[in-house]
Amino acid sequence: MFPLRDENPTLLTPIITIALIALNVAVWVYVEGMGLSPEVLATSVCEFGVIPAELTGQSPYEGVLLDPRLPPCRFGGLRWVTLLTSMFLHGGWMHLIGNMWFLWLFGNNIEDSMGRLRFLVFYLLTGLAASGAHIFSAPDSTLPTVGASGAISGVMGAYLVLYPRVRIYTLFVFFIFIRIIPIPAWLVLGEWFVVQMLSGLMEPGMGGGVAFWAHVGGFVAGVVLVKLFENRKLVEARRRHRRLRAEELPHRGWW
Repeated sequence: MFPLRDENPTLLTPIITIALIALNVAVWVYVEGMGLSPEVLATSVCEFGVIPAELTGQSPYEGVLLDPRLPPCRFGGLRWVTLLTSMFLHGGWMHLIGNMWFLWLFGNNIEDSMGRLRFLVFYLLTGLAASGAHIFSAPDSTLPTVGASGAISGVMGAYLVLYPRVRIYTLFVFFIFIRIIPIPAWLVLGEWFVVQMLSGLMEPGMGGGVAFWAHVGGFVAGVVLVKLFENRKLVEARRRHRRLRAEELPHRGWW
């Protein structure tokens, strides 16, 4: 299942969400060179990505070889600052596009429910929590981790708490069966979370190059922190707006 859009209109212009997307794209273009040069991409990931073993001191090695054509990734860089910088780097075009799609789909609604400054702080905190979960799950890993998916997972956790019944139009593909089906957010996000949990249990660390426990940690942080950051007036205004829209439209089941 791949979510395409939701039935959750925004009342405010999502400036922070747009700015975060623009910043991620700018870093991909100007820092990572759009992935066109393996050396530039590997160097940026080494310098600005989170390397658990570097932070915990649990590896006898000084770095890790990302590409046999390039020098090894050395330890001793930004260290703890990478918990922040890693959120804005990506490993490839599809990694970037997928993350930015999910950030736009869910982030604009959460920003609309918190206000801009609260949303920014919430986003960064859940991203830090995601990195912390990954380090805890693989303290001796020498592979650098990058990506906004941990923070975006926190946004998705917040969406689950605030808008569990909102319908999300989801692309469903099963062999030759291809349909776009409106599905409640609790089912879409719940299925996604279960997949991350199971994947993390079956493939500890970075199974298949994916830090599943970072996704789990970010999501749980979002669920736990959302009520501390929500702006109740904004949330109630959004709910009233949705009720009015629902009264204007004919009732339709999600099946």
